[in-house]
Amino acid sequence: MKGRYSLLAFSLVIFLSGCATVQEAGQIEAGRQALFKGNNQAALSYFQSVAQTNPNAVYGATLRMGIFTFLGQAQYLNGDYTQARQSLQKALSMHPGDNVARLYLGLTQARLGDRQTGLKNIQAGMSGIASFLNYLESNFAYSFGQFWDPGGQIRASIKTDLAMISSGNIDWPQLIADGERLGIRIEEEEDKARRQQQQQLDMEFQGDR
Repeated sequence: MKGRYSLLAFSLVIFLSGCATVQEAGQIEAGRQALFKGNNQAALSYFQSVAQTNPNAVYGATLRMGIFTFLGQAQYLNGDYTQARQSLQKALSMHPGDNVARLYLGLTQARLGDRQTGLKNIQAGMSGIASFLNYLESNFAYSFGQFWDPGGQIRASIKTDLAMISSGNIDWPQLIADGERLGIRIEEEEDKARRQQQQQLDMEFQGDR
């Protein structure tokens, strides 16, 4: 029962994180799920609504992101790169350590023709996401951290891309595609980690009965 209570608290943190109301958090979650399904226009509508009512909204328990990161991501995926750049720059001005925002800003800059600046932000965003995953593995290996990128596939993909960047021989279509995929994968990982943690708690609960 204690484990179930802990996961309940974990879930509440997601929905009540930052200054988001339950209704706003529900809209963000709906937008996230739309993104995961490739329904980028619907995602954009959800995020625009929250950004208008609460520009300070933050969502997530472990991977915490501001509403302008979500908005910029959706704008980017809808091909509105100019608006995406503005939203992502605002996201980073509010949350400088947001690696997903930095990754998408780099992708946006590359799409707009500023590959030199874009490459720096793509590299920084990817490196930051890898460090974030390593931190969870090192510091929370016996709790929720064990459920994040357990096989290391995300970090392996990042390592490959960072090696390509370091070589100076950039395959831009590949790098952009990998960056876009990484942005979605790291957000999906929070959902996967929560489900896996719930499954483990259910098994432990059944074993204690």
